[in-house]
Amino acid sequence: MNAAVVLITSACIFLAIGVPVAFALGLATAATLILAENYPLMVLLKETFTGMDSFPLMAVPFFILAAELMSGGSLTEVLLRFAGQFVGHKRGGLGYTNVVSLTFFSGISGSALADAAGPGSMLIRMMDKAGYDRPYAAALTASTAIVGPIIPPSITMIIYALQDETVSVGALFVAGILPGILIAVAMCVVNYRVSKQRNYRGDGQLPSLPEILATTWRALPAILLPVVILGGMRAGWFTPTEASVVAVFYALVCGKFVYRTLQWKALPDILSRSALLSASVLIIIGLSSAFAWVLTIEGIPQQLAEWLVSMSLSPWMFLILVNIFLLLFGIFIEPLPGVMVLVPILAPVAIKLGIDPVHFAMVVIFNLTLGMITPPVGGLLFVTANVSKVPMGPLVRELVPFLWAHGVVLVLLTFVPALSTWMPRALGFK
Repeated sequence: MNAAVVLITSACIFLAIGVPVAFALGLATAATLILAENYPLMVLLKETFTGMDSFPLMAVPFFILAAELMSGGSLTEVLLRFAGQFVGHKRGGLGYTNVVSLTFFSGISGSALADAAGPGSMLIRMMDKAGYDRPYAAALTASTAIVGPIIPPSITMIIYALQDETVSVGALFVAGILPGILIAVAMCVVNYRVSKQRNYRGDGQLPSLPEILATTWRALPAILLPVVILGGMRAGWFTPTEASVVAVFYALVCGKFVYRTLQWKALPDILSRSALLSASVLIIIGLSSAFAWVLTIEGIPQQLAEWLVSMSLSPWMFLILVNIFLLLFGIFIEPLPGVMVLVPILAPVAIKLGIDPVHFAMVVIFNLTLGMITPPVGGLLFVTANVSKVPMGPLVRELVPFLWAHGVVLVLLTFVPALSTWMPRALGFK
């Protein structure tokens, strides 16, 4: 029995019946090893652990812990006050505060789900009390939360760099800054139009200059965390993995000694949440690695790459086809397993066609992340619907203008490579 056919068919069946993505890939791999009889079942265990046995991958749990420490240190409230003082008084002010706050928080968490479940849930409640439609507040939060995997430090970018050796974690981190800002601007444009149509008013007066300076000074340590990470990596003081450890100590010092809101008794809960989230991410990575190993051994990536090259596609046509494929693929597969399975197939073809690997990486990451808010499967939609208590139907209806805005951003990222490549080159990242 053809192993590739068994692998892909069984994976589709498991996904169709609602098995979580990581376990669907793991069960498909096990079914292939048993039915195809080409390889011992021990391969599943070996490749799962091999996929997690990586020094750069150690950055993931440390960045997750840093985000939990900053959240435990009342970072969310600090960033809310900082963002709100500039935009809260305008029409649709809490909507702008939502976008700006989540964008700043993305520079710490690196996770869309963490952004939506943490500060996002608080912002939805605030907007609801201020008179905003709750489904709209939830849709705005979900649409903005996908900045998490784009703005550094991004867990998805770390995994991508492990799959494509032609790009570095540092280059991807820096490459995500302009696209992340562009996404935030697009969300603000939609919020402006909707707020004008529905007459969502601001929540007060512009604070005085001394108040702005005091709030900014208090928020400065939290805002500087991404700067410390990127600056230290650029200066050669530490690697991305070492930067994640620095981020943990920085978050601990900020929460305990700067903001003085982090209590020692809260550390066990913080460590527990970080361990659970890290374990879930590593399980996805490990089982996706085993799935990708069978694909590679069966020669599927090589055959698909040869087929794509034989079509003599122009770089732009290839990018258009990749966008369409990833948008459809991302509906059913989360970004991390998507990167693990698809990047080894598509990235070599992109390089052969002369596409900048950093540019291609940003297109792939944004496409797969966008799948998190694309009905009917988008995982971020379910998280947001759960924390906001909004039914899926009203949430999806409010999501439509945001999806159009994301589509415009995707077109710009695809056809304007400088949005992804200019900053890494300017700062000397390779």
